[in-house]
Amino acid sequence: MFKTIAAIAGAAAVAAAVGGSALAMASSHPAASGTEHLQLMSTSATSSSSSLIAYGPAFTAAGTDHEGSGNVDTVTFANGTFKITHKLSGRGTQHFNPVTCQYVVTQNATYKLSGGTGAYKGISGSGTAKLSILGIGARNSKGKCSQTKAPVAQHQLINASGPASLP
Repeated sequence: MFKTIAAIAGAAAVAAAVGGSALAMASSHPAASGTEHLQLMSTSATSSSSSLIAYGPAFTAAGTDHEGSGNVDTVTFANGTFKITHKLSGRGTQHFNPVTCQYVVTQNATYKLSGGTGAYKGISGSGTAKLSILGIGARNSKGKCSQTKAPVAQHQLINASGPASLP
């Protein structure tokens, strides 16, 4: 289960970092900068995308974070996209209850924004993200917690913030 959870945590942290950069400003606004915030949520342990809400002094928007290969994700809004390059920071924590199959994972990450298209052309910024996962692992045919089956339920929440600017 820890291997599955570690993989999920890594993917989620990447998504968190990417989502954190979704704090960009919309093209209808003049050049803007400031601390932008992002909340990313997923209830799937197997999906490679998550919904996100970005908000701050420059704009408020809903979009999707798409997990990429390596440590680069793509954030998509109706009016453009940008890349988030992320890196896990620290060791994070994992707790697993072998009786109930419940697990809790926390991890921190840093990120940088770049490669904007459409309304996000020229975006730049960086910040930090915190990932929190609460889940229940599946059981095998003998009733033991499985390390290879997808979890029965999972809630993933990522909160990110940092300075971002658009020309």
